[in-house]
Amino acid sequence: SISPPHPVTGVNRDRSVPTIFEEEKRLIVNTKYKDSVFTKLFNDEDRLRELYAALEGIDYDPTIPITINTLEDVLYMDRINDLSFTVRDKLVFVVEHQSTLNKNMPLRFLSYIPRVYEKIIAHRAIYKSALVKIPKPEFVVLYNGPEKMPEKWELRLSDAFLSLETGERISLDLIVTVYNINYGQNTELLRRSENLAGYAQFVAKVRENEAAMPLEQAVTEAVRYCIKNRILARFLEEYGSEVTNMVFGEWDWDEAKEAWQEEAREEIEAKYQPILAEKDRENQELRRKLLEAGIDS
Repeated sequence: SISPPHPVTGVNRDRSVPTIFEEEKRLIVNTKYKDSVFTKLFNDEDRLRELYAALEGIDYDPTIPITINTLEDVLYMDRINDLSFTVRDKLVFVVEHQSTLNKNMPLRFLSYIPRVYEKIIAHRAIYKSALVKIPKPEFVVLYNGPEKMPEKWELRLSDAFLSLETGERISLDLIVTVYNINYGQNTELLRRSENLAGYAQFVAKVRENEAAMPLEQAVTEAVRYCIKNRILARFLEEYGSEVTNMVFGEWDWDEAKEAWQEEAREEIEAKYQPILAEKDRENQELRRKLLEAGIDS
């Protein structure tokens, strides 16, 4: 059935087509999750402290209390590539992004953050009259996709707002800081985090190998290279076979998305090609009649 026009957008919505939040729910509520290499590496308090210190530009302190509170049934598509943790007075969300950057990341974080606060705050606390203090959120995306991007930029939820006037006061916004962690970018950030630098090198090596060999072999050779050159050596020695499977699954997913997009384009072309061909015939017939009438088209 078709709903009445939306009061703001004026769009009639086909109820058989899911909204972005319904689609997000379909994608993220799935307990059959699997880690990405990124979350496998940084789902560790010491490595997370090092990453946090690098992002904040502060000295590493092994005594900083840190609590990992990642939701284990929340996914980006079919795999976990996000982390959330509390450190001091902050609630930090970090997402690794290997494909084309999704400009809807602020909206994704908006749907994610209430569930984390529900996890860390007592259920009845919000009904108390006294002010409930909560850690302030910080949103970070670590981008290592193939496109050339700046070293650092921001994504804002307000960029998606309809009819927002310049300088208009808004009641809600969400700002995501994006860091380009491709090897050779953000050298100071990578210098401050040996694990993040090692991860960037590992991904770069896989991509370099993939240009000359099948993906599975490219990953296996990258693992061997990194161990030999003491890059994430302890991690890869312990989880090498898992890492190979994880990367193969992650990159297969990216290739699958590209295939679906290509297929969608082909379906659209096939659907509208007869219409375009008919229009072309009509235009040619019109030109012929104009010429016959002595009118230069």
